[in-house]
Amino acid sequence: MPSRHIRSLLALLAALALPFGALAAGEHYRVVAYDTAQHPIAADDVDRIDTLIFAFAQVVDGRVTLTPVARERLQQRIALKAAHPRLKVMVSVGGWSAGGFSEAASTAAGRQRFADSAAALLADTHADGLDVDWEYPGHHESGIASSPQDREHFTALLRTLRATLDHAGHGRHYLLSIAAADGPFVDGIDIAAVAPSLDWFNLMTYDFCNAMTPTTCNHTGLHASKLAPADARTLARAVRQFRAAGVPPAKLVPGVAFYGREFAGVDPAHDGLFQRYDHFQAMIAWQQLKADYIDRHGYVRYWDAQAEAPYLWNAHTRRFVSYDDPQSIAAKAAYIKAQHLGGLMYWEQANDPDGELLRAVWQNLQ
Repeated sequence: MPSRHIRSLLALLAALALPFGALAAGEHYRVVAYDTAQHPIAADDVDRIDTLIFAFAQVVDGRVTLTPVARERLQQRIALKAAHPRLKVMVSVGGWSAGGFSEAASTAAGRQRFADSAAALLADTHADGLDVDWEYPGHHESGIASSPQDREHFTALLRTLRATLDHAGHGRHYLLSIAAADGPFVDGIDIAAVAPSLDWFNLMTYDFCNAMTPTTCNHTGLHASKLAPADARTLARAVRQFRAAGVPPAKLVPGVAFYGREFAGVDPAHDGLFQRYDHFQAMIAWQQLKADYIDRHGYVRYWDAQAEAPYLWNAHTRRFVSYDDPQSIAAKAAYIKAQHLGGLMYWEQANDPDGELLRAVWQNLQ
């Protein structure tokens, strides 16, 4: 038998053989759930979630703030930890069209005020960390204020947050993550500079097509469809973009959509895939997709083998729906494992009250 020192050396060499930041063999992949606390969560489902991110706190006068109603809902989620001690509960601040970030991050005093208020909120509510969902630094598509200096200010804000949370924890490690998009929507973030401050990135690898894009698409596709333009956004391309910036793979947690996006008045070529449309129709929760859409009422399910993504086409009404299902989730989980990424996250818990998609995420990451 090798001596203890030789065994230690062999273990070290094995670890060094892994890519920097990679998960070691048998290490756990995270299941990260965004949750608006609209429904109770079944106990079995809670046990399949590693980190529940409560959405949303807001930035009010430069401070991370919860309304009384939101605070009450957060406490309901925090209470789950008594029976599920492995569960982590974080608070997400921001969301689409939620402003106040650019202004708060623009000065050292503003950044410290933001960080101090976040630390106080976590201590007061007994939450385990903060998720920053600024959509997006340097961008104003959602109607929020932005600045060319957002890129450097965001780096400084996250560094201030990390230092403040470390000090406030008194030995306890508060988690810190961000929700980040990809492609042109991440040009306001210095990815390499912010990575050391974060426990992981929640990659919003969904909504690749929406009311602001000219065509339909696989809105949460894993790979590029053969019909996709060269610059089409996909989960795999988002991962490559962040890896190229130097992010360790274990810090990347791509997203799954527990909802579909429907487009109306779609050109009929290729059963509506990557076609122009008259208007965006709706976001549809998974539960409703199953009950009223998938192979029902004229909606026929198709599978894009190259993108590894399902979609629906209604030839009579010329409506197209892109979504995730257990098959596409299994493909994404296989990709996560092959690339040694950190796990999968999803938006959002309320869209899957029966837990079917969550089970697909959890089972395929085992």
